[in-house]
Amino acid sequence: MTAPLAGLTVIDLTHVLAGPFCSAILGDLAARVIKVERPVTGDDTRAFPPFRDGQSGYFAGLNHGKQSIALDLKSPPDREIFEALLARADVLLENYRPGVMDRLGYGWDALHARYPRLIYGAVSGFGQTGPDRLKPAYDMVVQARGGVMSITGESGRDPVRTGASIGDIVAGMYLAQGVLAALLSRGTDGAGRMIDVAMLDSQVAILEHAVAITSVTGTPPGPTGARHPSITPFETFHAEDGLFVIAAGNDALFAKLADLLGHPEWAGDERFATNPARCRNARLLKRLIEIETLHAPAATWIERLEAAGIPTGPIQNVAQAMADPQVLARNMIVTVGGEPAFTAAGCPIKMTGLPDSTERPAAPALDGDRAAILGWLGLS
Repeated sequence: MTAPLAGLTVIDLTHVLAGPFCSAILGDLAARVIKVERPVTGDDTRAFPPFRDGQSGYFAGLNHGKQSIALDLKSPPDREIFEALLARADVLLENYRPGVMDRLGYGWDALHARYPRLIYGAVSGFGQTGPDRLKPAYDMVVQARGGVMSITGESGRDPVRTGASIGDIVAGMYLAQGVLAALLSRGTDGAGRMIDVAMLDSQVAILEHAVAITSVTGTPPGPTGARHPSITPFETFHAEDGLFVIAAGNDALFAKLADLLGHPEWAGDERFATNPARCRNARLLKRLIEIETLHAPAATWIERLEAAGIPTGPIQNVAQAMADPQVLARNMIVTVGGEPAFTAAGCPIKMTGLPDSTERPAAPALDGDRAAILGWLGLS
């Protein structure tokens, strides 16, 4: 069985996070990713800490297994090499501001005319259209403007960005989905397509409950801390030795929880009998639950809840998550080879015919694959 994207070549002009996250997904699905970098400095993330022996662990985590060639797209000799790459490529990814590729002569219209099967994926802060298309953006800008920061954090406190860079990461995921859809379409009609993904759009797209609440009530939700605004009980609770999570997402699970806590009558109490009622009385219910959970350690409650089939879990730091037996069993912590070696997250897409090793090839040195790539192209 062949890995899903084996034999496909991706030319990756992107840097930092959204685009490289997309090309990393495609690489994990067995595409060949050729990273075209700026001469001398390369991808900005080569200078991002943490470092080991002068090499960036951040860069290695996003770019392992890719190849690197440094090209100046304003230089005629380098343009010749780039165009030879385009002639052999299936996908081109870029994350410049709109118009930059057009000025270089490599915009969608020009490339589609010359390479009609080429799929062109563009990710930017605000997309290729609209009044703000030329504005610069970073992850925090789109988290703020897209509404995510307004619902993140504790009520009454300053808004905060999420701990993961979801402004970039979600856009990279959507770009990968678009590329896969375009590849499927090309298999039918033979034509490449352009994919235009905006980081801001991607933030709006993940506001599932917030858009529903705002459109129905006319009032936008604020931050609710760890609590889900539409499901109760669905948050953190204090045990004798700290916090843990309970997510009783429907009436049947709540009845089980009530019985386990020694209060089966809660399931019939009009304040708690239905999810809407529990949401209206969430603070009271939390206090009542914690009267019970404060009498035993979190591990005890987690064991009892799991035995009853009630979703629960500990609040782990990143080191604990990386050592979690379930995470390890799913090969979600991998070693990036080379000197020095690094640790990175594995591929969450598990598929028949797709190797799922705990080892990954090293991230490329800047321009480190020039000779191999030129040889493949038949250029000196």
